[in-house]
Amino acid sequence: MIVTEETMVTPSLHHVLVTAKDIDESRRFYSEVLELREIARPNFSFPGAWFQFGGGQHLHLIVSDTAMSRGSKPVDPQDVHFALGMSSYAKTVAWLRGKGFDDGLPDSDDHKMVLRPDSIVGRPQIYIIDPDHNVIEFICDAMD
Repeated sequence: MIVTEETMVTPSLHHVLVTAKDIDESRRFYSEVLELREIARPNFSFPGAWFQFGGGQHLHLIVSDTAMSRGSKPVDPQDVHFALGMSSYAKTVAWLRGKGFDDGLPDSDDHKMVLRPDSIVGRPQIYIIDPDHNVIEFICDAMD
C-alpha cells in the first residue's frame, strides 16, 4: 500500500478525563488556580465539568465512585499525569507560588510542588496535584 496524504491518519489529543470527589472544589481549582476556561458540557447523568485549554483541547472532570483514583498519594512525577505546555519556567514557578504551591513543603502537603529545572527531557518541568491528587505536569519551553 502506498501511503499518501489522503490515507494517513494523524491522531491529536482531544481531551483528558480526570475524576473528582467534589465537583465544586475541582471546578474552583481548574478555573481559579489553573485559570482554565469552563465550557459547555452535555447533560450527562453524572456530575462533571469541562474546561478548554491550548488550541482546543479539553479537560473533562467527572464524579464517579467506580473510576480509577490515586487516592491520597502525594505528588509523584512517575504516576499517571497530564502535561500542560508553558513558555517560561520562572514565570510558571512564580505563578504557582502565588497560588500557594511551594517546593519546600513536605511530601504530604497538597500544595507540594516538585521542580525539575534540569530535566533529562531537555525542558524544565514542574509537578503539582489537584484536590483529588491527580498529577499535573507543566513542561516549559525556557528557564527565563
